[in-house]
Amino acid sequence: MWQQHLAILPILIPLFTALIQLLPWGNRPQPKRRAIGLAASLLTLTAAIFLLFEVRQQEMLIYQLGNWEAPFGIVLMVDKLSAMMMLITAILALPVLIYGCFSEDNLGSHFQALFQFQIMGIMGAFATGDIFNLFVFFEVLLISSYALLMHGGGKFRVRATLHYVLLNLLGSALFLIGIGTLYGVTGTLNMADMAGHIQQLDGDQAVLAKAGALVLLVVFGLKAAILPLHFWLPQAYSTTTGVVAALFAIMTKVGVYSIIRVYSLMFGPEANELALVAHDWLWVMGLLTMLAGSAGIMAARDLRLLVAYLVVISIGTMIAAFSFASTATTGAALFYLVHSTFITGALFLLADLMAYERGKTASRIVSGKKMANHSTYAIMFLLAAISIIGLPPLSGFISKLMILESATANSHSFVLWGAVLSATLVMLVSISRVGSKMIWHTLSGKPSEQSAPAGKRIAVALLLLLSLLMTVFASPIRDYTTEVAEQLDDVASYPMFVLGQQAETTP
Repeated sequence: MWQQHLAILPILIPLFTALIQLLPWGNRPQPKRRAIGLAASLLTLTAAIFLLFEVRQQEMLIYQLGNWEAPFGIVLMVDKLSAMMMLITAILALPVLIYGCFSEDNLGSHFQALFQFQIMGIMGAFATGDIFNLFVFFEVLLISSYALLMHGGGKFRVRATLHYVLLNLLGSALFLIGIGTLYGVTGTLNMADMAGHIQQLDGDQAVLAKAGALVLLVVFGLKAAILPLHFWLPQAYSTTTGVVAALFAIMTKVGVYSIIRVYSLMFGPEANELALVAHDWLWVMGLLTMLAGSAGIMAARDLRLLVAYLVVISIGTMIAAFSFASTATTGAALFYLVHSTFITGALFLLADLMAYERGKTASRIVSGKKMANHSTYAIMFLLAAISIIGLPPLSGFISKLMILESATANSHSFVLWGAVLSATLVMLVSISRVGSKMIWHTLSGKPSEQSAPAGKRIAVALLLLLSLLMTVFASPIRDYTTEVAEQLDDVASYPMFVLGQQAETTP
């Protein structure tokens, strides 16, 4: 019955890998650490694939640590949403780590271990069924991210990391306050159990629970970089190394995941007095986040900064779509989440490659010398631009079309249409400016002699290939994201699986 352990394997593999990589390893340790890291990433990806197929058959996997039954013990609750997010993380991590193995990890002795700790924290956040352990895994991934952001040093990197650390320390304090408030009125930390208790609250207890829910919304909004809590992201992501920024493409999705999980399971339509308590806020904040991201890419004078603002726009789009609280829009938003994670990861790596080969002009959006692999980067940039803007036929177009089609039944659909299409137009203009200045118009003279390793270009190509595959296999992926949305709507099934007798137990 090895399948019962699938829920915890994507957490244990990176954890033990990180601990092994911290060992001295004698002379020339880095090649050994790279080999171990790549092998572990492949194992994690394999486990995540098996986990998704197992969850699709069984609907949900419940793993009781120490054989302690919920709600008293710690449980991992892997439903279709969790399995999807864990698979996305594992897929993204492999090409990003391949990229990092080509000199990037030489900037710091513990890059490989920190990378695995980061993956472990992200996987744990997606798998936990306990809101306090969600906080614990948040702290694991945040501590790793602090060190990764500082990787390689530099004045601007240190300043951006300091801002990031201070804000997240505040976020962690608020997280504990929100959890404590909800625990005080429900008497439980298990999310499925808490959902049942919240449905029965009224009067002063309901007011307290609403306060706790809104405090958590601030915390998750900070993690997801939703306006007005988005201002840390552009500087943090644009000043760190490309490989770290690409990995962080999934980290903001942890905040989005937490919003979807908490406000569909605990504060969904069945929460009576507290039903959809955050959705009006999410609608407004999603639109404003798209607006802020659009303003940012118009003002950006650096490609890395522009890509960071593209992340902000994508977050706003997802949050606005989720706020409609319908199965169709949630499914479409999840399809868009998958697409945006891979394509922004590819763009961060591509910006890093171009900055290296352009020399002094680096990633600034100005004309510079022709790059050593200019034609390759031109093709890559064209594919990435078509996908992120949302032009046919790539996955960006499909995902945006799904969002717009699914929103038509809502009275606010015209506002979402206007916001998404306006952001798309701004992206088209801004990214066209980048292509014109950095690729089309180059300075005369001898091309740059700095050529990045072929392995880095392969890593970027793998991420771009995912956009093409999402286009080819759009129908089955859409079917799965719709299944995820339908399961999220079936709130009553969660207590049955988590608190009932259907839970798998550890031996």
